[in-house]
Amino acid sequence: MTILIVGGSGFLGSELVRQARAAGHTTVATYTTKAGTASPSAWRPLDLRDTGSLDAIMAEVNARVVINASSGGADWAVTAQGPIQLAIVAAKRGTRMVHMSTDAVFSGAGRVHYDESCPPDPVTPYGAAKAAAETGVLAVHPTAAVVRTSLIIGHGRSVHERLVHRLAAGTVHGALFTDDIRCPVHVSDLAAALLELALSGAEGIHHAAGADALSRHELGVLIAKRDGLDALRLPAGLRAQSTVPGALDVRLDSQTTQRSLRTPLRGAREFLRPREDGQRSRPRPPMSTAQTSTTPRPD
Repeated sequence: MTILIVGGSGFLGSELVRQARAAGHTTVATYTTKAGTASPSAWRPLDLRDTGSLDAIMAEVNARVVINASSGGADWAVTAQGPIQLAIVAAKRGTRMVHMSTDAVFSGAGRVHYDESCPPDPVTPYGAAKAAAETGVLAVHPTAAVVRTSLIIGHGRSVHERLVHRLAAGTVHGALFTDDIRCPVHVSDLAAALLELALSGAEGIHHAAGADALSRHELGVLIAKRDGLDALRLPAGLRAQSTVPGALDVRLDSQTTQRSLRTPLRGAREFLRPREDGQRSRPRPPMSTAQTSTTPRPD
């Protein structure tokens, strides 16, 4: 089978490429500015805003499944309109589509637990763009699957893990919020779940987040302990008292989706637990690009 992974140079996209290749699938991955470190069968440049390029790549690759793992932040043309154009082309060609979304489509106002039946009520431009993409993708490609997730962690390469290292080292200023609650998921679990959903013919809205609800500070402490860092060096703060926009407490309920999956969506307390033999699981060294803000990234 041929799988097209849009956004294959990103953190999640790279893991999707790795797992799809390991499973024996022909895998073509796209990038916007530079090919990533993953090793798909082929790389292709793609700008989701360019409808002509979308048509050409979809015709050339002739994939059975396309997974959109791209993120353009709050850029409306990329994050909202781009996936809809991709869905139009996929539907026209009869190609299965899985589109990645986020818990940022929810406000956390009036409730904290969200299952697949809850309507989006975003409070940030990024969340609004993602919510618009969800609606548009399913409108033009009714058999597509939209998968919402939370903070993506794993292998020391996520923005969250790198930030914890920099805060512990004192090389950046900021704080990890104690009132900002999410359900972190391991990138390997998420990628495996996405491939399962893609190959099973799943349709509609799905939630694929971790089993544990944690504050960003609690998550940081777990990362620090796993990596042998001094967790006491991690500064804490309140998002409610900051200028950072966004929801406070948003917990994705993934139980319905989990029942249809073989892949367990582990909680962070499990996948960040130090190894029992006392040997810390060391991630790769942090990348050189500094993260100097605690503003949540799209993930």
